[in-house]
Amino acid sequence: MTIRKGEAWGAPGPLPPEGLVVASDGEARRALLAARRAKEPFPVLGLIGGDLCRTLGGLGDPDRLRSEDAMTFTVDLGEVLLDGTLHLFVAHLVARRRLWLGRAAVAMNAAWLGDRNLGPKAHPGDGLLDISESELRPSELLAAGRRARSGTHVPHPRIRMRRVAAAQLSFDRPVPVRLDGAEVGSFRELSIRVEPDALTVVV
Repeated sequence: MTIRKGEAWGAPGPLPPEGLVVASDGEARRALLAARRAKEPFPVLGLIGGDLCRTLGGLGDPDRLRSEDAMTFTVDLGEVLLDGTLHLFVAHLVARRRLWLGRAAVAMNAAWLGDRNLGPKAHPGDGLLDISESELRPSELLAAGRRARSGTHVPHPRIRMRRVAAAQLSFDRPVPVRLDGAEVGSFRELSIRVEPDALTVVV
């Protein structure tokens, strides 16, 4: 159930025997893609690495997943339509050019992108994606990158942030798009949406 303000989220519960342990956001994404292609339900994922795992307080300990200390969460899933093909992501979508030059956009389901807290208010169970769009000057990039490690890069007059269930992003020319760290091509039109409560994960 999508979390509401003031409500507890998650419950004690170990990874079931048929659950799948994944060590990165990319590995989680590939597992979900395989299930979707096979027209099977998504597996319950045990997270021992990646930005979604970190956001949920995971410790990267595979033994914990099947112990009484494990926590189970129902989380949202990001989806994006690119040139007529539907893709998914568990943690983040990044549309940017080299060195973040020019216009860039990020859709966060997790709070973290590597060592950068790009979604300081992002919550993977709230039915929303945290989307930021920027076009920073070269002189602003270094300072913004440093501040992003603590999530203090916003508010910023040249970074627009919004928390939405769906968004349409358009670029003047194709921009490389990465989903959970993997580049999937370059595109001009991105139709992004969230699928609430789509996935069960254990940390």
